[in-house]
Amino acid sequence: MCRHLAYLGPPASLKEVLIDPPHGLYRQSWAPRRQRFGTVNADGFGVGWYAGDDPVPARYRREVPIWADDSFADIARVTRTGALLAAVRSASEATAHDAAAAAPFAADGWLFSHNGRLDGWPASWAVLAATLSSAELLDLEARVDSALLWALVLHRLRSGMEAEAAVLGTLAAIEDAGLTGRFNILLTDGRSITASASGDTLCYRAVCYREGAGAVVVASEPADDDPGWQDVPDGAVLTVSIDDVLNVSIDERIEIR
Repeated sequence: MCRHLAYLGPPASLKEVLIDPPHGLYRQSWAPRRQRFGTVNADGFGVGWYAGDDPVPARYRREVPIWADDSFADIARVTRTGALLAAVRSASEATAHDAAAAAPFAADGWLFSHNGRLDGWPASWAVLAATLSSAELLDLEARVDSALLWALVLHRLRSGMEAEAAVLGTLAAIEDAGLTGRFNILLTDGRSITASASGDTLCYRAVCYREGAGAVVVASEPADDDPGWQDVPDGAVLTVSIDDVLNVSIDERIEIR
């Protein structure tokens, strides 16, 4: 359905994180190695990143394939960040195809991406939409299942839940409604990453740089053949903080299939 990636660590250029790795997200748009559903991710892309102390992330989203955007390579070469979330999209049936439908979605300093699909879309919309207010539904960025899932997660974040609880609560609500699908989620506020593995591949790689500084990449699939990549078990939620990127926590509690 798509490939996505989140990064926390020392400032690096978007090019270093997304384009330079031999099997990085850029290449995964046309040649993914582990994608279980679909073969290419040419229905748009997006990158969100945090600049300095500004808690509001910048976003660059397009409805074209990432390789077809002549400007992105220049932007990626000169833009540096210590936290980003990016995705390349393979659109599900009956979903919008404009730039607004491309992850990451954003609000309140958060960035969100969903790799998967909500089965039964768009009929399944009504079951979950009923749990949101009219204002929340009007704020949906696009008429796609991923935007609805983001609204459900954001609703819980605004109620005071921590990121992991918001993701798990959303997945529990989907299960309680009798709905199924694939729900690999990435969520970050620039200081931590929360990710779920539910129906598709997910992995991470944590590395130690100079003077003990650490970096972590959480991604749909490895960006290279380094043996340091670790698979996240299907049905698990991963959490990592920028204060301790070498301490990755995996909670195996998801039961949705």
